[in-house]
Amino acid sequence: MTRLPPWLRVAAAMFAVGWGANQFAAMLLVYRQEDGASSEAVTALFGAYALGLIPALLIVAPISDRIGRRRVMRPVLVISVVATLVLVLGSDNLTLLLLGRLAAGIASGAAFAPGTAWIKELSSDGPAGTGARRAALALSAGFGSGPLVAGIFAQWLPAPAVLPYIPHLLLMVAVTAIAWNAPEPFTQRSHDESLRRSEVWQAIRSRPFVLGVALTAPWVFGVATMSFATIPTFVDIHVAPIAVIGSLAGLTLWTGVAVQPLGQRLGEPSRIIVIGLLAATAGLLVGLLLAASGIAWLVLPVAVLLGTAYGLILVGGLMTVESLAHPDDLGSLNAVFYSLTYIGFAAPLLCTLVLRALSPEHLMLAGSAVLVMTIPIVLASVSERSRPPVEQ
Repeated sequence: MTRLPPWLRVAAAMFAVGWGANQFAAMLLVYRQEDGASSEAVTALFGAYALGLIPALLIVAPISDRIGRRRVMRPVLVISVVATLVLVLGSDNLTLLLLGRLAAGIASGAAFAPGTAWIKELSSDGPAGTGARRAALALSAGFGSGPLVAGIFAQWLPAPAVLPYIPHLLLMVAVTAIAWNAPEPFTQRSHDESLRRSEVWQAIRSRPFVLGVALTAPWVFGVATMSFATIPTFVDIHVAPIAVIGSLAGLTLWTGVAVQPLGQRLGEPSRIIVIGLLAATAGLLVGLLLAASGIAWLVLPVAVLLGTAYGLILVGGLMTVESLAHPDDLGSLNAVFYSLTYIGFAAPLLCTLVLRALSPEHLMLAGSAVLVMTIPIVLASVSERSRPPVEQ
């Protein structure tokens, strides 16, 4: 196992934590059917993940900038296992499911920003943006694999609220052995906290971050979750619906994995983000057609288009952050970015509530209009690409 490249050992940890975080996506129908939970309750449980994640991101990332990545990541692996065990034990208890989702969010928040920074530090021999792309690939692959496997287990095996979680527990055993002693390169870190905070705030206030990242980051998981948690509800899926939802989640997020290498060819992060927004617009317009026609197979092109959007906006945002952050602030700035992306996990619940007043067609049309209006704002961020100056 130690023959693996150091960055790949850390990426394996992010993959496994991402698996555990998103395996719940395939379980939405299970809890509706087995426990009789309402759509609002289930989508709220799905989005509750972000309530644990965002505080963990903002608290743990600066700590990892000070004390190092490995000392943060080790307990994260344990928390991820505990979260899945709570979901297993709480299969018929909404309170325990909520606690499990919050714990999964805490594990993810404590893993993703420090893990992304760690992979970047271990990828210094590659061209610019290599670390960001590797981290995005690991995260997306985990997010896509978890619901795919869980959906298959829940559809065709007994104990559909328990057995789908077993693969993640087994995966964590293997990954913990691989990642526990992953090397951490020496990075000169500033001990001047006021200077560090000033540098982070300068980056956050910069035009590339405000216009290119902050406005678009919520769409990363907003479009991804709509692909498998919202749009499929517009039609009736009669054959293996649980497996279909899990497969749609897998297709969406693995499409994101497949398109992320395009970032290297497209070059400019703002260009990557704009193409992602265009793909998202196309996906919602196909969703409009699906809602109007009732053609169920249109969920497939929707998943591909929204997966493309997810992958490109994610990697474009990470590349922007990598270009703006100073080495000892990378974890903190990654935390801000990821916090903004995970606002998108509220999209299914928000859509469920909005659909009480709007038709699915109008919802898709409104989302498309917002995306189109965002594009010129992102293009306006290009005029300030360089790292913000640091006040000494």
